[in-house]
Amino acid sequence: MPAMILIATVVLVRNDRVLMTHRHPAHEAYPDRWALPGGHVEPCESSRDAVVRECLEELGIHVRNPRPVPLTVHAPHLTTDGFVVTRWDGEAANLAPGEHDDLRWCRLDELTHLQLAHPESLPDIISAIDLTLGSASGPSSA
Repeated sequence: MPAMILIATVVLVRNDRVLMTHRHPAHEAYPDRWALPGGHVEPCESSRDAVVRECLEELGIHVRNPRPVPLTVHAPHLTTDGFVVTRWDGEAANLAPGEHDDLRWCRLDELTHLQLAHPESLPDIISAIDLTLGSASGPSSA
């Protein structure tokens, strides 16, 4: 039985859109699928710290105040901790082209048309976005 892998992922919300990453077709895990940004939690690292690190490494943004949200993933070898973020510094860019080959800000209605790595997480993504509506969201420029 493979060891459990802890993944930290983030629902980045700007206005009524969420940032999705397209996993590179040559990627070993979930190739050619759309997913939330995030990645493996390193030993001795919290999930929150992993989200902050992954956003900086892969997107070039400094996220502020990641808040935990439920995120359902049905994979026997994965445990996923989800976070929602509505404030960050910088503009998201693809700094990890070996991981993903596209980034897209998607409206809620667009999410249902994407080939998601974990389609079972869609209701949780929508709930996280709904939680942020009505509050100030988006990047904070310095």
